Amino acid sequence: MTGLEGKVALITGAARGQGRSHALRLASEGADIIALDICADIDTMDYPNATPADLKETVAQVEALGRRIVAVETDVRDAAATRAAVDRGFETFGRIDIVLSNAGIVRLSDGPDDYAQMWQDVVSTNLSGGFHVVNAAVPHIISGGRGGSVVFTGSTAGVRPTPSLNTAALAYTASKWGLVGICKQYAASLAEHSIRVNIVHPTGVASGMTMNEAMGRLAQEAAAGGDNSISQMQNAMPIEILQPSDISDAIAFLVSDQAKWITGVSLPVDAGFSIR
Repeated sequence: MTGLEGKVALITGAARGQGRSHALRLASEGADIIALDICADIDTMDYPNATPADLKETVAQVEALGRRIVAVETDVRDAAATRAAVDRGFETFGRIDIVLSNAGIVRLSDGPDDYAQMWQDVVSTNLSGGFHVVNAAVPHIISGGRGGSVVFTGSTAGVRPTPSLNTAALAYTASKWGLVGICKQYAASLAEHSIRVNIVHPTGVASGMTMNEAMGRLAQEAAAGGDNSISQMQNAMPIEILQPSDISDAIAFLVSDQAKWITGVSLPVDAGFSIR
């Protein structure tokens, strides 16, 4: 335990990948967990989302660390459902100290004919979903009078866009730059309550979003000399892809007392991707 004993962390997209990694890292440091995940596919996406079994596995692994966890299958696009899930977690634990707005989606290949729906799904999940969860949680953090920490999961697309006229890429970039904006706005507005708000920008991370058939096809095209989003995604440092735990290291620091005066910061965890 290293300082999170007695605290409660609310994490979206917690069934697998970065979300599960964050849950396990914070649980290992003493936090109890409220885990939210849609656990269902979205029609305009071209890779599968996490499943109810994935969320149950997160629960099992957190409990194996001796911590408590409330897990709710929730679509963050739905403001009312998100608020109900957050309230359920608060009623169970009596407090919320940390919010990790991590749920996010992308479409990797060319979009479907219904590009408007694809845009709506991406922006509603990544941007509106981030707002929904933080908006629902902030009153509970304020009521505790202890301050707190909020961290959004951004992307290198929110630091240095990759040129593309693909609607999915435009939606993803718009959503991540939007998160930077609301991060700054929340940081400025919540500072008086000692609530810190930051955003991390990962490069490619091994997860369900990157380890799937759609991404595999893009990688094969890039290897054959094709010019697509993957061919332009190269880190400056000699590593092709990060692990979820690499992002959890940054998250664990930002929510700790060691970062007690850090707020409103956009932190790339990207092996130099954004400086190329």
